[in-house]
Amino acid sequence: MTTAIMDNFTNAQESCSQLSKALTREEILDHASKYNVRFMRMQFTDIHGTNKNVEIPASQFAKALDGEIMFDGSSIQGFTRIEESDMLLSPDYSTYRIDPWPSSGQSHTDHGLVAHIICDVMLPGGKPFPGCPRGILKKVCDEAKAMGYEMNAGPEAEFFLFMRTEDGSATTETHDNAGYFDLAPADLGEECRREIVIALEKLGFEIEAAHHEVAAGQHEIDFKYGDALDTADKLSTFRFVVRKVARDMGLHATFMPKPLFGVNGSGMHVHMSLFENGKNIFFEEGADNDGISKIMRWYVGGLITHGRAFSAVTNPTVNSYKRLVPGYEAPTHLAWSMRNRSPLIRVPARRGIGTRCELRSPDPSCNPYLAFAVMLAAGLDGVRNKIEPPAPVTGNVYTMSARERSRYKIKSLPANLGEAINQFEKSPVMKEALGEHAFQQFIAAKRAEWGEYIAQVHDWELDRYLSNL
Repeated sequence: MTTAIMDNFTNAQESCSQLSKALTREEILDHASKYNVRFMRMQFTDIHGTNKNVEIPASQFAKALDGEIMFDGSSIQGFTRIEESDMLLSPDYSTYRIDPWPSSGQSHTDHGLVAHIICDVMLPGGKPFPGCPRGILKKVCDEAKAMGYEMNAGPEAEFFLFMRTEDGSATTETHDNAGYFDLAPADLGEECRREIVIALEKLGFEIEAAHHEVAAGQHEIDFKYGDALDTADKLSTFRFVVRKVARDMGLHATFMPKPLFGVNGSGMHVHMSLFENGKNIFFEEGADNDGISKIMRWYVGGLITHGRAFSAVTNPTVNSYKRLVPGYEAPTHLAWSMRNRSPLIRVPARRGIGTRCELRSPDPSCNPYLAFAVMLAAGLDGVRNKIEPPAPVTGNVYTMSARERSRYKIKSLPANLGEAINQFEKSPVMKEALGEHAFQQFIAAKRAEWGEYIAQVHDWELDRYLSNL
C-alpha cells in the first residue's frame, strides 16, 4: 500500500471519529467521496446475533442511505418465510465508520476504502420488521423512555485465543499458560490484544482496560459503558473485530462459553443502571440503604424473578450451561449481594453516578440486542410492579446447603438449554419483550438445537459405557 493511500486512510479514520452522532445523509456521502470509500457493508444480525451484511459499491451509496437496499430475509435464521421474504435495510447514520485495517490486503485495496454502517431491518411497506433483533431492543428502550428512564450498560466480554493448524483450522490449544493479570513472557496474547484495542479505538471505542483472564489463553477487553442500543452495536462490532484481528495474526478467537473442561469459562458480566434526566436513579443517599434506591431494588427484584426465563437468551447455547457450574466463578443460583461474587447479581461498591448492578450469568455467545432487551424488560417489570428482591446474601452461595438456600429463598438457574427454553416459553414478560414473531422463532431454533444435541452420542458416553456395559 502506497504512502498516499495510507495517509488517505489515516485522514479518513480521524475525520470519521470526529463526526458527530447526528450525521446526515449528505455528510456521509461527502465523507465517502472525499476519502475514496469504495465499498460499504450494510450490517445487521440474525436471531442468534451472527453478524450479516450486504456489501455495496460506491455507486449505490445514495440508494443505500435512503433505505432502498433489499435482501432475501427467508435465508436468514429466524427471520421469515419464503413467501414473505423481501426485506429492506434502513441504516442508522450515526454508526457509519471506516473499517480499521488498511494494510491486511484483505479489507482495503488500492481501489479505495471500506466502510460499514449498522442497519435496522424493515418490511417493504416501510414498517419495522418485528423479528429484527436491533428493532426489538429499540422497542424495549422506548418502553423505558415512556417511564422516564434510559438504561446504561457496560459488558465485560471474555474470549479465548487458540492456535490454528497449518491448514488454518481452529484448535483448542492455547498459546500461553498465563493467569489473571499476568504479564509477558507468560502472557503471549498481549500483542494480539493491543492490535484489537488499536482497531477498536479507530472505530471510536473508548477502551478502559485489556488484560489476561484466569484461564490459559483467556482474555478480556473492556470498553466504556453507554446507552443500551449503542452498547449492543459496539458489542456486535467488538466480536467481529476480535475474530478478524486474531485471524490476521494466525490465531483463532472464540466467544464459546466453555471451550475447555476444568478451567473457567468465558462470561459476559453486564453492568446496568437506569438514568432519569441525566441522573443515576439507582443511587439514593443514605446509610440505612447502603446508597441503593428503591428503584434499583425493584430492578434487581425483576432480574431475580425473571432470571430463569431470560437465561435462554443470555445463555443461548448448549455449551452455555457447562460454564454455569460451581467452582469456576460463574453463578448457579438466583441471589444478589453487595460485594460477594458468587450470586447471580453483585452490586459493586461505587456509589453516586457509578451505582449499578452487575448481572454475572450472561455469556458472550448471546445476541447482544436480544440479551439487553430481555434484561431491561425484566428489570422494568420489577420497577413497575415494585418487586422486592430477597435479602442480599453475604455467604458463599456455592457452599450453602439446600436448607440454607431455602431459608434465603434462593432458586437455581436452569441446568441446561432445554430447561431454560421451557422457562422462557412460560414467561409473558419475555414474550412481550421479543414480540410474537421473534419469541416463536427463537423457541423453535433453540428447541431444534437442544433436540439435535441430546440425540447425539458423545465421546464421554463412549468412554464411560462402551467397555463397561
